[in-house]
Amino acid sequence: MLPLPRRQQQVLQATVQHYVDTVEPVGSRTLVRRFGLDASPATVRSAMGALEQKGLLTQPHTSAGRVPSPKGYRQFVDALLPEPGGAVMQLQRELAELSLQWAALDDLLHHLARRLADLTGLMSIITRPQRQEPQLKALRLVRSGDRLLVFLVESSAASSSLNLRLPPDSGAQLQALEHWLNEQLSNSAINWSGLPPHLQSVGAPLKQALASHNRGRNRQAEGALTTGLAGLLCQPEFQLTTSLRPLLQLVEQQPHELLNPATAMATASGGVWIGQEHPHPALSGCAVVQAPYATASGGEGSVALVGPMRMAYATALAAVEAVAGTLSRLLA
Repeated sequence: MLPLPRRQQQVLQATVQHYVDTVEPVGSRTLVRRFGLDASPATVRSAMGALEQKGLLTQPHTSAGRVPSPKGYRQFVDALLPEPGGAVMQLQRELAELSLQWAALDDLLHHLARRLADLTGLMSIITRPQRQEPQLKALRLVRSGDRLLVFLVESSAASSSLNLRLPPDSGAQLQALEHWLNEQLSNSAINWSGLPPHLQSVGAPLKQALASHNRGRNRQAEGALTTGLAGLLCQPEFQLTTSLRPLLQLVEQQPHELLNPATAMATASGGVWIGQEHPHPALSGCAVVQAPYATASGGEGSVALVGPMRMAYATALAAVEAVAGTLSRLLA
């Protein structure tokens, strides 16, 4: 974030607001007239020139006015974001009265995603809650004829089981394998590389079964509820199919990568990714505004709005945070 003189802050804030509203480059006279800036057009023009030199504004054509650059949007989000408007306050009042009266979680998520899209005119995405790594606390191995029953304990209220074919002549190893596994779990995780050689015949298929079990559980939570594509298509930035196709493919095939990129999470300010800040090339011309939510069982999901870099960031950020906070409250 660059330290800016007060005049340049005013001009940058006004330029962003004008471009978000009109999709038109703006000149100094228009800024003075529209926003009532206490300065002459020449003074504002000088400030715009200084902002352009700092990379915060850009001039699409030689004779045109200025528009914000991605760096300018970042400065605006980090330092100049105004208070959200009345529409967000109305949303917050609606959400405060919401109770968990839905027949299914997807019904709730769909309702909230639609409300976000209607409010902002952007594409809204809500991922289903997903546990990144099931926390296995203990397990029991029980032989039943030629089958092996595996009871998995994750907490006092969560358990599951597996039913495997028992390898020949491996029954005598079960007690030793169970002891070794629970000893590993007492140290937080199973280190399969340290499995003793004499336990390999039954340990190896159990390892494979546990991995398959975890993948199956995660597949049930994968995917996202997405609404607002029609609003996105109306944005001038997405009039060309070539600019929209990569984004839609990412939303359809890898929504969790779009909304929870590990490399970007540590660097994005306030849950906002602008342009090439996001590591995925499909988002290079977009902005993503995201907030996380959590469930009582340890599941985590994301609420997000996706649109052009030219978006009303104050409204978008306040709205996704309000919806994420409501989900955390209702699912707690």
